[in-house]
Amino acid sequence: MTDQMKAVVLTRFGGADAFELCDVAVPQVEPRQVRVRVHATTVNPLDYKIRRGNYADYVPLPAIIGHDVSGVVEEVGSHVTEFRVGDEVYYTPRIFGGPGSYAEQHVADVDLVGRKPENVSHLEAASLTLVGGTVWEALVTRAQLTVGETILIHGGTGGVGTMAIQVAKAIGARVITVARAGNHEFVRSLGADEAIDPDSADYVDAVAELTGGRGVDVVFDTIGGDTLTRSPLTLADAGRVVSIVDIAQPQNLIEAWGVNAAYHFVFTRQNRGKLDALTTLVERGLVKPVIGATLPLARVGEAHGLLEDRGSYMLRGKVAIDVAGETVALPHATRNGRHPGPAVGACRP
Repeated sequence: MTDQMKAVVLTRFGGADAFELCDVAVPQVEPRQVRVRVHATTVNPLDYKIRRGNYADYVPLPAIIGHDVSGVVEEVGSHVTEFRVGDEVYYTPRIFGGPGSYAEQHVADVDLVGRKPENVSHLEAASLTLVGGTVWEALVTRAQLTVGETILIHGGTGGVGTMAIQVAKAIGARVITVARAGNHEFVRSLGADEAIDPDSADYVDAVAELTGGRGVDVVFDTIGGDTLTRSPLTLADAGRVVSIVDIAQPQNLIEAWGVNAAYHFVFTRQNRGKLDALTTLVERGLVKPVIGATLPLARVGEAHGLLEDRGSYMLRGKVAIDVAGETVALPHATRNGRHPGPAVGACRP
């Protein structure tokens, strides 16, 4: 083993040009840890929020960020019996708990790590970990969505939204999602029963029509804005709202009282149990990865630009990073599309 590896390092808070590609020390393995050769990672909204400085108090610089890993075990620490060298694994690194996945190798506590689904590639597996854990926490643990219930999913074409549609359908729920007209066929292919075009209909009125005035049992908020305020207007009595979005401004929840609504705010916790449940769904063909763009590690800055400005591109699902290769697959730009951002600069001494 060499003692150096390539990593994309966040050297300052700011724009997509804040990264540098550096040679850094390979992390050492402690007891109950594994060292993984990273084959793929992805970009999440959490990543660009960290890069901007939204969580500066939790991320001392310089930092390696990134929150999805799919790869192969290269070393196991003492007291590790769950995995051996050569095992294919996937997981989400501990959030705000040390170096992330924008690197050729990563060390993780073994309790976070799951066996990669056998029927998907590393790029596909990496696109599942953080969003899969988030959706499981939101829909299964918190909302306790059950067979025959109806759920409204905002942002059905995003990384979390595409996963949420599939998991909700696997549970046996009726799925309504919000997506522009050009994406309706796509979200239906994932399992959505109904799709609401926000450009032509108010989703509150549309839900009332689709449910005969009853409302939905669960609202899953992936977009923020005034969704928390307006969600009770779509809920059946004793409905639940689950949000994964920071509350950027005060919300008026008075309407929630009238329908006995419950609100859940999710910042996902990582563990192998969620990954094992997700693996079962993937290997049974009930959940499939959705990747809308792929770039190599040295182009992480461009990947951030794509995700931040996804409205300028025909981007569906996740933006993946090929750490072990040089894959480039970009979405088509819309009429107002622009260059997604800079390549990563060389590491400065």
